[in-house]
Amino acid sequence: MGVAVSTQPQPSTQRSATAPDPQLDAPPSGPQPGPVAPPPQQHKIRHTRISGLWFAVVFFAVVLLFLLIFILQNGRAVDISYLGMHGHLPLGVALLLAAVTGVLLTILAGVARISQLHAVARRHRRLDARSTAAAASAPAAASPPPGPVR
Repeated sequence: MGVAVSTQPQPSTQRSATAPDPQLDAPPSGPQPGPVAPPPQQHKIRHTRISGLWFAVVFFAVVLLFLLIFILQNGRAVDISYLGMHGHLPLGVALLLAAVTGVLLTILAGVARISQLHAVARRHRRLDARSTAAAASAPAAASPPPGPVR
């Protein structure tokens, strides 16, 4: 039982940055195969609202898990005083309550700005509608006759 050994030099599998091997870079010699059939047509799966909903559910479940871990790890009771009211809350709940209050205040400011922009847009639409109606009702005789401009 013997092993076949070739006495011919084998091409190097390592590439040199200074001198590329012409045998490795040369196109293969010999008969070329015929035309290759294209791969079968793949159906493209589009994103739907339901897939987006599932992504949101999973994302918020992970966020809630992190919040639960945060609250459980910060369970030490702290004293809270606000406008003459006093109470005891776990530290995690107090910090979460402060964060939620900050988010609600930010949303309140955003709602105020959006309602302001809606009022401005409504005013501009009314002015545009009036100017369009005035231009359409203006008599055609009031416009100068077409002719060469001097």
